[in-house]
Amino acid sequence: MQLSQRAKIFSPFAALKGFEEAIDEKVQRYVEKRELSDEEQEALDTALSRLHDLTKNLRMAKENRVTAAVTFFIPCADENHEAYGQGGSYERYTGIVWKVDPLLTKSLLIGDRTIEFSELAEIVIQEDS
Repeated sequence: MQLSQRAKIFSPFAALKGFEEAIDEKVQRYVEKRELSDEEQEALDTALSRLHDLTKNLRMAKENRVTAAVTFFIPCADENHEAYGQGGSYERYTGIVWKVDPLLTKSLLIGDRTIEFSELAEIVIQEDS
């Protein structure tokens, strides 16, 4: 057998075409949670205070219907992943802010999601046009 033919025997073979690409698309990319700078934390606190003032009770929340876009950290929930307990991903969500609770739960109810203050990275209050 010629050497050039012999090399073809040992070349890699993909039994399922596109399988590796499909797996790569499904792999969740995790990052470490970043610490906010003093300026970012101050902007976050200011936005939370403003949202709290506009949504002190359900009646005010319904009247004001304040819309905000929040960026927050979601920790990795897969116990079998190497990022568990260390990493996660950031998500952006936009909705009407219904409640800001700085005392008991230290969380924000926006749309149908409850987000803890400790997971927030950014809040952008959308002004009426």
